[in-house]
Amino acid sequence: MADGEEKGGGRKEPVFGLAASLSELRLKPDDRVSGGDDAPKANPRKSSDGGARKPRKASRARGNSRIGAFFRKTFYWGAVLGLWGAIAVVGVIIYVGAHLPPIQSLEIPKRPPTIQIVGYDGTVMTTRGEQAGTNVALKDLPPYLPKAFIAIEDRRFYSHYGVDPLGIARAAVANIAHRGVSQGGSTLTQQLAKNLFLTEERTMKRKLQEMELAFWLERKHSKNEILELYLNRVYFGSGAYGVEAAAQKYFGKSAKNVTVAEAAMLAGLVKSPSRLAPNRNPEGAEARAKIVLASMQDAGFITAAQAQASTSHASYNVKAVGAGTVNYVADWIGEVLDDLVGQIDQSIVVETSIDPKLQAVAEASIIDELAAKSVKFNVSQGALVAMTPDGAVRAMVGGRNYAESQYNRAVTAKRQPGSSFKPFIYLTAIEAGLTPETIRQDAPLDVKGWKPENYTHEYFGAVTLTQALAMSLNTVAVRLGLEVGAKSVVRTAHRMGIASKLDANASIALGTSEVSLTELVGAYTPFSNGGLGVSPHVVERIRTVDGNKVIYKRPADTPAAVIDARAVAMMNTMMTETLLTGTAKKAELPGWQAAGKTGTSQDFRDAWFIGYTSRLVTGVWLGNDDNSPTKKATGGGLPVEIWTRFMKAAHQGITPAPIPGAVPSSFFASVAQTVSQVVPGAAPQSQLPPPEQQAPARGYVPSAPVYTGNRPQPAAPTQANYPATRSPPPQNVRPEAASGLDGWLTERLFGR
Repeated sequence: MADGEEKGGGRKEPVFGLAASLSELRLKPDDRVSGGDDAPKANPRKSSDGGARKPRKASRARGNSRIGAFFRKTFYWGAVLGLWGAIAVVGVIIYVGAHLPPIQSLEIPKRPPTIQIVGYDGTVMTTRGEQAGTNVALKDLPPYLPKAFIAIEDRRFYSHYGVDPLGIARAAVANIAHRGVSQGGSTLTQQLAKNLFLTEERTMKRKLQEMELAFWLERKHSKNEILELYLNRVYFGSGAYGVEAAAQKYFGKSAKNVTVAEAAMLAGLVKSPSRLAPNRNPEGAEARAKIVLASMQDAGFITAAQAQASTSHASYNVKAVGAGTVNYVADWIGEVLDDLVGQIDQSIVVETSIDPKLQAVAEASIIDELAAKSVKFNVSQGALVAMTPDGAVRAMVGGRNYAESQYNRAVTAKRQPGSSFKPFIYLTAIEAGLTPETIRQDAPLDVKGWKPENYTHEYFGAVTLTQALAMSLNTVAVRLGLEVGAKSVVRTAHRMGIASKLDANASIALGTSEVSLTELVGAYTPFSNGGLGVSPHVVERIRTVDGNKVIYKRPADTPAAVIDARAVAMMNTMMTETLLTGTAKKAELPGWQAAGKTGTSQDFRDAWFIGYTSRLVTGVWLGNDDNSPTKKATGGGLPVEIWTRFMKAAHQGITPAPIPGAVPSSFFASVAQTVSQVVPGAAPQSQLPPPEQQAPARGYVPSAPVYTGNRPQPAAPTQANYPATRSPPPQNVRPEAASGLDGWLTERLFGR
């Protein structure tokens, strides 16, 4: 067996190095130096008692040295990382601060300007911009109101310095547990900083800026000042900023008078003001209020009995949301405001001509009528405009519900007016020399292939202009348009107040050019005021909130006459017949003389009625936004019903006054003549003084003399001038040519 092998026979691998050379070093007895004492000596590597070897002390020293080195390295690298971390934090702070205004120059910003819109009686109707209530001092609020916000938003408000690390950690744990954002870690101070100085973007940069500004706010203001600022600036939905505006908006009371339950509801809105607004989501707002009440009890701000009472018998008295049609007026004001005062840099009050009571009646009239009959007639939208004879708008409804559609059908929408445009045809004819008694043929005609027809497809032969307008006979209107010329009609309409582009063609007689409801009502106004042109307006005065400065005041009108006074009298005489025997005979306005004209566009797409008294001019439009046909909705139907309801309310308790220059209906004159023949003592018509010597009815406007019918009339054109495609039906079907419509009705009622 070789020397390198052990007795076990296993192979021994070679070992190199110092350890290898020492491992084979052994002293044999022969190698020892002979001494006097040859007895074996004790092993120097063992202790005298056979215990542990002495080199173990060195091993312990080496182990302690390694542990010490580990701690030294850990401390060193920890210090290095801490230093770099501090440098990084300082760098982030510098970066964030560099994108903020200088902290030293920061001030609490002023609220953006608001536009308060009031009615002509001083009633506040709506507010545009931030609906900010007056600032309320913290000491003036019930103590449970600010505590409700602290309980649900920042329980440690009085113990942190603007940022709450514990709150952030708690929110992080909750969000991880719910796998989503269930809690926020922002303090009230951070929320205030965001509301005052920052945007709503969700970025780390904005969050860091928010924290930095929160520290600044805490250093500059006391806790109570911060809380008061927060309560007066936070957003509560529906355009309300601050607890005072929110309390007025939702409960109709001051924030000083809210109950515990109402305070909890207000505090609950901050989380999601638009979604939880109690006037739109009462169930969600009430559920959130219960969570706030539980938090107030848990924080010790209210007792269990108070929480139970507020939860079980909550009475929130939330103000109902109406259709909001006054916002159509506000939109119109917003469009003209820049032209009146330019850029707004302060809160203002806009005093308008709107009558809040009439606005409410107009809104109810449109909504109720559509609710009852919109399905039957396939009508989805409506609009109403009412203005005084001087053009001051008293009511405007631009649609069925502003929250559902902000499109203003009274100002912006342009639709075909149909027969409601015919008064401008007849006015042009009157100014050309015709009179209400002028005879024109109602018979089929062909205008270069276009064959206009009457609504009933009936024709009545020779009729007066009064009869033709009252019955809305299309063929007569087209004949008159051709007679006076389309361009003359366009000039007349523009002179009366129509601003839209009108196509000068034969079909203009049937109202094929589109106009807005507001301009059409304004164009009817000269008929009600004796012939003066007006400009529809709604803004009377603009002033600062404190009333110390008047920014704008509507100048005094100097209206010019756009119609001859005798033409006004003739037109009013003709259009009163429309409400008595014509297409608008459903209109009822007891005691008042009224006139107007209905209109229905092609395929029943639009239904109109514009009617007026000496006090008010009101127009109604019904139709569909997509211009789809209705189910035979005509101007003499739903629009007349809405007009009647509104005008009755508008004229209630007012002394009636006649329309300028109009005379009693010729029908009633015929009735009076018939009665005089059978009633003893009644003067026969032949014994009455001539019309020009009769005293006008009480209240007639001197500038619009009563029409007496003595104006010479030109000869009626012959039928040959208007080619016909077929012969007119027999004259005995409806009124005879000799007596006209009035004679026909008199004969049917009284016989002769």
